[in-house]
Amino acid sequence: MVSRRFLHLDVFAARAGAGNPLAVVLDAEGLSTEAMQAIAAWTNVIETTFVLPPATPEASYRVRIFTPRRELAFAGHPSVGTAHAVLAAGIAVSNERRTADGRNERVLVQECGAGLLPIRVEGDGPTQRLFVQAPATQVLARRDANDSDLRALLGSRLSVAGAALIDSGRRWWAAELVDEAAVRTWAPNFEGIAALASPHDAMGLAVFARCKGADYGLVVRALMPLPSPYEDPASGAANAALAGYLHATGQADALGDHYTVSQGREVGRDARLELVLDEGRIWVGGQTQTVVEGQVRW
Repeated sequence: MVSRRFLHLDVFAARAGAGNPLAVVLDAEGLSTEAMQAIAAWTNVIETTFVLPPATPEASYRVRIFTPRRELAFAGHPSVGTAHAVLAAGIAVSNERRTADGRNERVLVQECGAGLLPIRVEGDGPTQRLFVQAPATQVLARRDANDSDLRALLGSRLSVAGAALIDSGRRWWAAELVDEAAVRTWAPNFEGIAALASPHDAMGLAVFARCKGADYGLVVRALMPLPSPYEDPASGAANAALAGYLHATGQADALGDHYTVSQGREVGRDARLELVLDEGRIWVGGQTQTVVEGQVRW
């Protein structure tokens, strides 16, 4: 029986307990796909990652991402959290590079099912922030605010912007609501969300609103109906897709190229995610806290 380093992290969190949990197995070489899936089912957190030596020389490390039921090509909070883990464990170090506009930045390169993704490292120690470059967003379909199914699901909470089916490595419906209170107080109809999402193989519905007078620009809730109703406390993939959609359609002008999202209060968390548009690409990131360090024996 092999002992492998194991971490339990809290991602997009300024303090333990505020963000999205992530399990990380650091020394995953030698584990089969079946073993990884079994471990992910056993940890029973929304995602578990497995760190492996890179298969390409450009990469700092390789990661495989599993839910309790299946493997994912990309997910936001596992990418940010795993980068935190490999830096803390000394598995990888960031390298400096020059940006197109002449800035110096520190980066890791993550190898995953979605390809090679750069991860920016900002700061050090407890306040370090990490940002992953998300896959480009595609807008697959639009529904206006008069759509009968949307109105039945969201009623007068729905804004005039309507909703869109978007994909940035993971597929979501996104709908803008009229204000922050409309997002915070909505009691989700998961059956209705399933009826909207399932025909398009979407993860679920991300509802959001613009916020004035707060230290964040948007409030977001990411609601997944299948295989059982679940509200994600801090979804990097949903927020990256949403940011890509808003910028691509000209709806992000008031937010600017760098804004903060509040997510998770409705499920007892208080996560903060930062979204950045730089050189035409979306980066999603924030802080990560190490909560548990130990060994996994499998």
